[in-house]
Amino acid sequence: MQSMTRSGAGLANNRVPARSTSLTVENIAIHVTDQGAGVPTLLLHGIFDSADTWSGVTERLQANFRCLVPDLPGFGRSGEPADFDCSLPHLAQFIDNLIGALGIDQPINLIGYDIGATYGLAWAVTHPAKVRNIAILNANFFSDYKWHSFARLWRIPVVGELAMAMITEANFARAMVSSAPQIPPEKAREAARLVTPAAKRMALRHYRALDSAVFHGWEDQLRDLTSHKPTIVCWGDQDPAIPPSFAERFGAQTVRHFPTNSHWLPLEAPALLAEYLEAFFREAA
Repeated sequence: MQSMTRSGAGLANNRVPARSTSLTVENIAIHVTDQGAGVPTLLLHGIFDSADTWSGVTERLQANFRCLVPDLPGFGRSGEPADFDCSLPHLAQFIDNLIGALGIDQPINLIGYDIGATYGLAWAVTHPAKVRNIAILNANFFSDYKWHSFARLWRIPVVGELAMAMITEANFARAMVSSAPQIPPEKAREAARLVTPAAKRMALRHYRALDSAVFHGWEDQLRDLTSHKPTIVCWGDQDPAIPPSFAERFGAQTVRHFPTNSHWLPLEAPALLAEYLEAFFREAA
C-alpha cells in the first residue's frame, strides 16, 4: 500500500491536462477525452454514462497511463447514429475503428464496465494481439444471464419506450443514491443529466439487441483469452442487476470484490478502483 501512496503523491506532480477531441468514426461524431502519458488505456463507460464517469479514476491513472475515454455512440457528447448495429461483431468493429481513428498502433489496456465491457470484450476476443491487459467491472458476457426487471420491460417494444419516458433526472438520481449510497449526491445529479432522449433510445437499442443467447460461443472465446491475457475483475457486490458470483466467471487471474459498493464503481470508489488497476497493470508489465 505504501507504493500506491507514493504513486498517488507523484500524480499531483505529473498531472497532464485532459484534452477533448471529436473524431469521426463510422460517420458518427465521437467525443474523446485524452489525458496522461504512457501505455494507451481505453476506458469504456456504461449505459446512461459518459467519459466523465471515469474522471475520478483517470485523474489517478494519468500519471502513468495515457487514458483514452470516449463517449460511446448516443451517449454524452457523442452523436446519435440513426441506425446503429448493436450486434457483438459490430460492437467489436466499432471499437477497432475507434482505436484506428485514435492512431494507436500498440497493444492497449482495456477497462470496461456495463455495456462498455460488452463493446470492449467483443473487440478483445476478435483482436487479441491488440490487447495488453483487461479490466472488467460489473458486466455480463454470458448466455445464461437473466435480465433484471427493468431490462425485461425495456426490451418490449412500446412498453420500453413508455417506461423510459417515465425516467426523469430527479427520479434517476434518487434511484442511484438509493441503490448506491456511496455515490455523492452531486455525482448522482451529474449522472442523471446524462439520461437524455438520445441516451434512452440507444439504451433500448442495446437492450433489445443483446439477448443473452447472443453470447453463446463468445463467452468461451473470452475465457480462452483470459487464460493467457492478464485480466482483473473489480466488482461491486451490491449491484442489483448482476450477482457477485458472476465476477468469478471471466477466468481472471485477479478478482477484487467491493462488498459495500453497487454498480457504479467509478463513481462510488474511484480511488480504490484506480489503486487496484494501477497495481495490476504494473505487475503485469
